[in-house]
Amino acid sequence: MAKENQAEAVSCTDASGRRVSPAEREWQENVLKHALKRSPERQSVFTTSSGLPFEPLYTPADLPGFEYERELGDPGEFPFTRGAHATMYRGKPWTMRQFSGFGTPEETNQRLRYLLDQGQTGLSIAFDLPTLMGYDSDHPLAEGEVGKCGVAVSSLEDMETLLQGIPLESVSVSMTINSPAAILWAMYLAAAEKAGADWKRISGTLQNDILKEYIAQKEYIFPPSPSMRLVADTIAFAAREAPRWNPISISGYHIREAGSTAVQELAFTLRDGVEYVEWAQRAGLDVDDFAPRLSFFFNSHNDLFEEVAKFRAARKVWARVMRERFGAKNPRSWMCRFHVQTAGCSLTAQQPYNNVVRTAVQALAAVLGGAQSLHTNALDEAWALPTESAARLALRTQQVLAHESGLTEVADPLGGSYMVEKLTLETERACWKYFEQIDSLGGMVAAIEQGFPQKEIHDAAYAYQQAVERKERIVVGVNGFVSEEERPIETLTVSERAPAEQRRKLAELRKRRDDVRLRSTLQALGGAAASNANLMPYLLECVRSYATLGEMCGVLRQVFGTYKEPAFR
Repeated sequence: MAKENQAEAVSCTDASGRRVSPAEREWQENVLKHALKRSPERQSVFTTSSGLPFEPLYTPADLPGFEYERELGDPGEFPFTRGAHATMYRGKPWTMRQFSGFGTPEETNQRLRYLLDQGQTGLSIAFDLPTLMGYDSDHPLAEGEVGKCGVAVSSLEDMETLLQGIPLESVSVSMTINSPAAILWAMYLAAAEKAGADWKRISGTLQNDILKEYIAQKEYIFPPSPSMRLVADTIAFAAREAPRWNPISISGYHIREAGSTAVQELAFTLRDGVEYVEWAQRAGLDVDDFAPRLSFFFNSHNDLFEEVAKFRAARKVWARVMRERFGAKNPRSWMCRFHVQTAGCSLTAQQPYNNVVRTAVQALAAVLGGAQSLHTNALDEAWALPTESAARLALRTQQVLAHESGLTEVADPLGGSYMVEKLTLETERACWKYFEQIDSLGGMVAAIEQGFPQKEIHDAAYAYQQAVERKERIVVGVNGFVSEEERPIETLTVSERAPAEQRRKLAELRKRRDDVRLRSTLQALGGAAASNANLMPYLLECVRSYATLGEMCGVLRQVFGTYKEPAFR
């Protein structure tokens, strides 16, 4: 029989034009069709949040020409689809890094030490809105916000208090800070120095991702170009002085929280990463000198298999970008290592105990997708910052997955699933399409200035909300399975003493510091900002002289100016 006839004998086309085996075609005609007649409501189109279709069944026909080495590879090997490390969680579970911060540095220090006592293996610090926007706790614009959604930190003294009693050489610390990230990191380094910790031995992550602020979260201070310079300065300084520190965590989390689809989160995050690499190269760095310390931060939402596919596709795309676009030679430069946080935007104030289930599903997706560290949200976060008991339960969710579920025993347990591999390929292709669009606009900074990612996210968020309101997507307890409101749960109340306490400490600090040294270091910072010098050494000198966050940001505002987003149509 001719080869063409042989091929025809083993495959045919189904109603959608997909090539399938005769056995699958027979199943579609004799089994599936009759099942759909009995359940007509199930004949609607099923898609992921990104619009990728779900087939009723996946078979080898969905993976034509699929090659193991090219598309998968072994765990720890290019293109890292199956995981960044060869044994994944068999040797060491993911880092359990619960996000914490509220009130004064003293209060947050107590929570951080409590979480370490409960078995948490890494710390993640949230800062309040004034700190995020570069204002001291006693600034008029800080009124009503001090310590509310994170810890208030205005000086090296606050940072020393925040980190008191924490073994900085053995505990990895992540800090969620962006526009003033270089300043907060200088405070951290100076506090570590005063505590006797070696910068070469400390480890952690600085979020430091300013592009996603322009795209989604909007907590920016300076215009894009000087902001990107600050990021490049921290990357260069870390490569030289703190080699175990990740100087940037390129974040898709906030992009997803703003309403993006999973594909948009993936594409915009990785394309932001491309932009940071390009800026670091322009600053004179060789890609292999800094790329191994780049890290990422993703959201994990409710669609289990879409999220798993997103994480697997992220590693594939980044590996190829680094090896083929930037010519990186070090295999560690090809690795996409990432932290995951479960989806805050999925939590509901209605029936809040449902949030425990949502978080468990999202955490499962993160682990099946191969995350290096994980934060699980607490059930009460749609109401307030988490209580100790809610934070403990969120941590216990991770510990059950790590120690009772069997998930740590096999690397990439879903690898080879027809569905997961097809969804990974489709997610990857959709990501590359966005790359092409952004490149055609001149890169991510240019795309942001033209409002491209912002509009894409706006449209996706609007479409999702419409689907919820039409009940095409069910949110349990909100637009389906609604019940009488339960008794309000216990919530955390942040002490109203925090603003007064922070103002008192700042007033005392300003009285006892060396004003001559302070003015000298701030003047030097202004001069350096007007030049092309790396600003980290100048920020460190300001911090050591106990200049405040607001004072340093004030100097930079005078040199760099501030950014106001234009209106986009």
